[in-house]
Amino acid sequence: KTGMRSVTALWAFFALLLDVASASSASAFGGPQEYRMNQEINAYADLIESSKTQVPYDYYSMGYCKPGASFLKQRKSSNLGSKLQGGGSSLLHYTFEAKHIEACQKLCLKTLSKDDVNKFRDAIAKEYRVHWQLDSLPLIMRSEELDYVVRGFPLGFVAPPSLTGEQGDEYYLYNHLRLTVRYHEDPARFEGLRIVGFEVAPFSINHQYQGSASNLDELHLDTCSSLQPAINDPSNFMKLSKGGGVEVLYTYDIDWKADDTLWSNRWDVYLRGNPDDEVHVFAIVNSLMIILFLSGIVAMILLRTLHKEISEYNELSTLEEAQEESGWKLVHADVFRPPRTFPIALSVLVGTGSQIGIAVALMLLLACMGFLNATDKGNTLTMIILLYVFSGSVAGYWSARLYKLFGGKDWKTNTLATATFFPSCIVGLFVCLNIGLATKGAATAVSFTTILAVFLLWIGVSTPLMFVGSYFGFRKETISIPLKTNQIARIIPSQGVYTSPVFSIAVGGILPFGSVCIELFFIMSSLWLSQIYYVFGFLFVVVCILVITCAEMSIVMTYFQLTNEDYQWWWRSFLGCASSGCYLFLYSVWYFMTKLDLEGFLSSLVYFTYNVIISMAFGLFTGAIGFFSSLVFVRKIYGALKVD
Repeated sequence: KTGMRSVTALWAFFALLLDVASASSASAFGGPQEYRMNQEINAYADLIESSKTQVPYDYYSMGYCKPGASFLKQRKSSNLGSKLQGGGSSLLHYTFEAKHIEACQKLCLKTLSKDDVNKFRDAIAKEYRVHWQLDSLPLIMRSEELDYVVRGFPLGFVAPPSLTGEQGDEYYLYNHLRLTVRYHEDPARFEGLRIVGFEVAPFSINHQYQGSASNLDELHLDTCSSLQPAINDPSNFMKLSKGGGVEVLYTYDIDWKADDTLWSNRWDVYLRGNPDDEVHVFAIVNSLMIILFLSGIVAMILLRTLHKEISEYNELSTLEEAQEESGWKLVHADVFRPPRTFPIALSVLVGTGSQIGIAVALMLLLACMGFLNATDKGNTLTMIILLYVFSGSVAGYWSARLYKLFGGKDWKTNTLATATFFPSCIVGLFVCLNIGLATKGAATAVSFTTILAVFLLWIGVSTPLMFVGSYFGFRKETISIPLKTNQIARIIPSQGVYTSPVFSIAVGGILPFGSVCIELFFIMSSLWLSQIYYVFGFLFVVVCILVITCAEMSIVMTYFQLTNEDYQWWWRSFLGCASSGCYLFLYSVWYFMTKLDLEGFLSSLVYFTYNVIISMAFGLFTGAIGFFSSLVFVRKIYGALKVD
């Protein structure tokens, strides 16, 4: 009956979490903004990106119309995360005024140099796309007839010799944009208009004009006007000839169309092709059934078996009868013996994992409460960094307490190791990667001032907080252990293949990784295929399932280890669940080979560098869960023994 009540309560808990998950996804895109008639609205250019390479470029680094230096400085307010991802969005000098229609407006006349042409041709060949945003709404290309929606627009296109009659491929540039802004009005509910759509149709036009090229206002275009809309004419495409000296006139149209789409539903078109919420629910329920089945087995086998064995052991009347016992009870005098190898390393790893866990928990809570915008990855990254930095005291506290439990005395070395281990790994990988990005002129190459800001956060905030946490951790009384440890260590019997450390560590990470692998696919698509991940509530449920899975697996594996009279469980309880980080990295290798089409060594280096960092963080987080679960379990079962 107790087991049934526990299962029912667990089902109710996850049902409540699913309700929260569904509600939180609706608030992941910020709040509405109203605009009055003819009000000027700023549009911004994001990075020029490609799914074939992880080397993005700044919009104005290409051969587009470049305004003055004072205008270039006007960027959308950027935070630390935005700067780490490419420096924020650049203000466009296209004129957007609410409900004001523009037809064939001239932007600038520019002569492309040889370098400009080569850069355009290379970007077109690698399928780079230009990304803009208006009212925080990404620009899309859309075809209702073909049911086609894609974010951004290509810089141009390649025509094969079969179409052009030339000897080789010819490259053409999109230099005219037909921009459509969809808006919704409801005077009964709000004043003004709300933007609910931002679309583009690109054209390649070798403009013919009359007048002086030095004065755009006096130019008269023969290829488009307010009465003669621009068209794609194969005989008059804007060709990018090798050698430079190509004269390009950039033009654009702006149309405003009333739309019945509500502001709350304006993201529906962007999520077309993304999995529905039902897919996430099905994946979670599928994982829950496995977890609940595992929980039932753990409850019946471990709790009943342990309760029976403890009762029988405590009722033994003579020492001879106690000596006839075997299994986990025989190692009661050695089970709390400190780890033989690298106790300081274990305390550092567990402390770092607890810091990552607290940061992840707080981030998911903030996301479920609507404080994070699903489309603002820079803000999300900033929040992760700050939460990790301000959770430094947690790492210092638990690292110190465990190091003290292991009998360590050099608390300064322990604290410094905790403060430097994981950040130094990230900084080392990131600096090497940044050098490669800088040599390629990528927009994601981080400036010295941004690196300095991160360094100051580490030195000025995270490290002092770790010392504060370490101070209180060492001041705290040593974690109590219910049994004394013998001076002479017990000899561990020879172990079989199935109880060897390598096998148990490898098995320990399978189920924790399996509980998140389906949701991981959506996250990877968001990171590397420019899809939008907005279901933070479902992610919160998945993380809860992950925590339960890690705890149960660690307890089961530790119990089997102790049953085989192997009392060296400290490292194995951590490494068992931490091995899920290795499975995560192997998954990223599979994803790279089957889902991505990256070109060039640097793109692959970017992908694997970030996945190494993510896998390390995931392994530390799950390892810490496994360690603390086993520690509580071991203290509980041996605390129930009556030993003279």
